[in-house]
Amino acid sequence: MRPRRWWGVALVMGVLLLAGCGGGPSLENQGEVTAPPGDSSHLVIGSAGFTESDLLANMYSLLLKNAGYGTEILSVANRELYEPALESGQIDVVPEYAATFADWLNAKTHGADAEPVGSPDLDATMKALRTLAAPRGLMVLDPGRAVDQNAFAVTASFAKEHDLKTLSDLGASGLKVRLAAGDECVQRPYCEPGLKKVYGIDVTGIDPKGVGTTQSKQAVQNGQDQMVLTTSTDATLTSFGLVLLDDDKHLQNADYIVPVVNRSRAGSDKVASALGALNSVLTTDDLASLNQQVDSWRRLPEDVARSYLEDKGLLK
Repeated sequence: MRPRRWWGVALVMGVLLLAGCGGGPSLENQGEVTAPPGDSSHLVIGSAGFTESDLLANMYSLLLKNAGYGTEILSVANRELYEPALESGQIDVVPEYAATFADWLNAKTHGADAEPVGSPDLDATMKALRTLAAPRGLMVLDPGRAVDQNAFAVTASFAKEHDLKTLSDLGASGLKVRLAAGDECVQRPYCEPGLKKVYGIDVTGIDPKGVGTTQSKQAVQNGQDQMVLTTSTDATLTSFGLVLLDDDKHLQNADYIVPVVNRSRAGSDKVASALGALNSVLTTDDLASLNQQVDSWRRLPEDVARSYLEDKGLLK
């Protein structure tokens, strides 16, 4: 249900990846998992082609260059293409989202009906993710502070009028709320059912305008709806006069940003150290601001990434 804006990928790239990796689970290299982690001098960083992924890929590339690696960025349309390419070594590093990637690998390994393993518990989610990734020759590095997960926003004036800072505040207020979201929100446990069960929010209906779309945010802005489902790194909220309410009881899954690497090519301590420099620096608010610079200010992802890393003292 988390929105992802996938751009197209060249047909020849899709053919290359599909031909090289096949369509099913690619565990053929699992014997290499026990070999010493590799440290290739030239690393390919994958991006899923939407703003946030482009920014993270550029930050990874710049940090790895700073550590002495040759790098290039390859934009690939979706996980169905880039995850097998990561397993095969056509891609060496990708920025991922812990809970979402854990559930994706779990479904790939155990079938689409497998019980989800992603949860609001970051430690449990990371343990499940690493267990699923290891047999595929993948190494999941440590997560940082930034998280991109489902989030709920109201107008700043509505929040001020009713003294709302958290979803618990909204539940305690007894206010009736019409929610702008995707139509699946009616059934998803972290949407309408969770808002009612966990927070006691009186959701009177779902306005099916989509997750974080312009139409959804406009519906809240003009008072047609009272709350919108979006993401925690939404860069456009302020332009609609919206603010996020804190998920203080942790309804949402732990979609912290984590680098995932091909162990045989990029599993070294040197790579982990270079990428780990972001862990104590990059926050959710930072990432939302960086997204805004690309989406609203029309700056190039590489320029935004470089400026940020220089400002934080992470580039020589």
